[in-house]
Amino acid sequence: MSRDTPTGDTETARAFSESWNRVGEGSVYSEEQFLEWFEPLDPAELEGKDVLELGFGNGSLLYHVGQRKPRRLAGVELGDTLEQTRRNLVGLREGMLELHRGDLCKIDLGQFDVVYCIGVLHHLEDPQEGFRSVLRHVRPGGKFHCWVYAWEGNWIVRTLVEPLRRLGSRIPWWLTKYGLALPLAIPFFLYSKFVAGVSGIGGQLRRLPLFEYSCWIAPRPFAFFRHVAFDQLVTPRTAYVDRQTLEKWLMNERVDPGSRYLIFRNGNSWKFGGRVRSEIPSPEGEVPGERRVRA
Repeated sequence: MSRDTPTGDTETARAFSESWNRVGEGSVYSEEQFLEWFEPLDPAELEGKDVLELGFGNGSLLYHVGQRKPRRLAGVELGDTLEQTRRNLVGLREGMLELHRGDLCKIDLGQFDVVYCIGVLHHLEDPQEGFRSVLRHVRPGGKFHCWVYAWEGNWIVRTLVEPLRRLGSRIPWWLTKYGLALPLAIPFFLYSKFVAGVSGIGGQLRRLPLFEYSCWIAPRPFAFFRHVAFDQLVTPRTAYVDRQTLEKWLMNERVDPGSRYLIFRNGNSWKFGGRVRSEIPSPEGEVPGERRVRA
């Protein structure tokens, strides 16, 4: 592709690199979180495979994938996090890991058995272009897996958090982290504990905002709540993708129709993926229909 790196994507990558370079050593995600994010993929199938992550942050997911002994493990990140990521992944087998700094929409690393992109597409200026890059990097017969914020179930985030994000993305990172993210994380931490505590009652309580997500995040330590809040507030751009848009993306003729899946996760996000056809139609198919990614 010949287009220049969009200013918006560059600024987003810069903001996230400031976040990722300050969360400390190792993966911020537990083994349980990794497995749940990857479901329905079986991580055991990664052994001996060529695997690519588009948008690796500080290598928190690469760390868990590397434990599955892939033959080749590559990652692409536009932000300046390579040094921190190498420290986080120092224990991986020599020769396995390839880290590249670049625009995931423009870079071409060849094709892989498995390509995943988790929590990145919804921060791009053109999420659909990012999805095309996912497919472009999957070899015939290979698999892809993505995760994005949903339009559905996020009304309270779009109403209350989005105005704070527009402020937080424009001020120094330390002010965003301690002046906005920390105060925001405290009430949500308490709210999640309450929701999880009464979740067994059921009934009308399930209508509480972010009910499923609160039950999921409640067991995590407060530091993770603060990380999530900072992650939400530091980025210059966040989009929320609806089901209809993702269904249209998955209609790309390079995707095997029988392999497609679309899973509503925790009441506020989507996991989706499938397998690229063993024989790719020519010319390359485009995603039909009008895009409905809403910021």
